Amino acid sequence: AACGRRFMEVDPVELADDVLYQLAALDGFARLAGDRVRYVKPHGALYNRIAHDAKQGQAVIDGIKAIDPSLILMGLANAPILDLARRAGLAVVAEAFADRAYTPKGELVSRREAGAVLHDEAKIADRMVQLARQGTLEAIDGSTIRVEAQSICVHGDSPGAVSIAQEIRRRFQAEGITIHSFADKA
Repeated sequence: AACGRRFMEVDPVELADDVLYQLAALDGFARLAGDRVRYVKPHGALYNRIAHDAKQGQAVIDGIKAIDPSLILMGLANAPILDLARRAGLAVVAEAFADRAYTPKGELVSRREAGAVLHDEAKIADRMVQLARQGTLEAIDGSTIRVEAQSICVHGDSPGAVSIAQEIRRRFQAEGITIHSFADKA
């Protein structure tokens, strides 16, 4: 399991219970506001851990299914967690990161490495247009990788995050690329 960007070892049963508890609380607040939770995106180090750790990933899936098996799990595009969740009966949404560099294997470049976080709005928008049109991105070494994603993330704590998101939207509109919610109200 994880707290923010720090890995923590947590028993899978405890992790499933934590997910269940947090989703139940969040859904209660959403219902009080006249809405409901529609999808789950684990945060930070937990997101990265479950992308490839089947034991921890299954614990998150178990917690989601216990509260509402109709919830969508959002996960890293091309990561094994998506197939694991599908096999467990969950709908999934694959996510790409606009403001992060990728390795030639399609994984995120560690934030500890130079060039891991992208800042140039125009270049980021170019990358996201390429992703939407061709399903590919340029990896940090210049190679082209396939990334099948239905959602794009811009980290809110990235400098210029709002401007980056606005530029992506502007470019998508200019290119005739439709933006819509994957979790529209039923």
